Amino acid sequence: MSELNVKPNILEALYAEPKNLWKRILAFLVILGLVIWGNTGSNFNGLTEKGINVAKAIFYGITHPETLLLFNFTTKGIPFLILETISIAFLGTLIGAILSIPISFLSSTNIVPKWIAYIFRAITMLIRTIPSLVWALIWIRVTGPGAFCGVVTQSVCSIGMISKMYISAIENLDTGVLEALDACGCNTFEKIRCGILPQLSASFISTAIYRFDINLKDATILGIVGAGGIGFPLNDAIANARWNRVGAFVIVLITLVIIIEWISTRIRAKLARGN
Repeated sequence: MSELNVKPNILEALYAEPKNLWKRILAFLVILGLVIWGNTGSNFNGLTEKGINVAKAIFYGITHPETLLLFNFTTKGIPFLILETISIAFLGTLIGAILSIPISFLSSTNIVPKWIAYIFRAITMLIRTIPSLVWALIWIRVTGPGAFCGVVTQSVCSIGMISKMYISAIENLDTGVLEALDACGCNTFEKIRCGILPQLSASFISTAIYRFDINLKDATILGIVGAGGIGFPLNDAIANARWNRVGAFVIVLITLVIIIEWISTRIRAKLARGN
């Protein structure tokens, strides 16, 4: 008898489903129109002979890298430049992650009054709207070119993204735990140590690791404008058509990014599982 009642219910639910086919067609037409309109500004006239020769030179450089540069342990060699790039990304991430903690708490509506939270959210939004390359050009005027400029730039840029992720984690806190600790007579420090930090630590660490991945890639770009790292020598090698040197830089960067990505993915997976 129950099976006979199930079938009519299923059919009723099927017939009651909203008929939104026209909405899907309209959305498809809008997207198609945007794609067509966007392509009107793309004037591709084919590859020039010079461009093809440059592409061949880059491929030749990657397959025939300047191996002496890989074992040059001076400040001009790849080992030092890679270490400097990693250091810039690591310090920028660490400083940005630490500074993001108080900013995030002051931006959370469940921690502070809304008007205070909106002020600090506006600050982090302002930081995010300015690209990292523009921040680097600004800080170069203040600190001068070099690795310190890269660290300051990445610290500021990290605050914009990390704070946003931290705010989401803070606003999703399980308040029941805090209420239970409050009922047990715990003070504010004990509630933070036993009720807040255990819930946020894994999310905070995972966010910082993810930002380190981004900063490691950005450090190469920032180096092009003089913010330290491997970017400036790479840009100089491209400008002077030293493709063997470019190949060495590219191979090392690809290898480094793959290794860091693999390590960070495993760490974030363990944090997500709570191991």
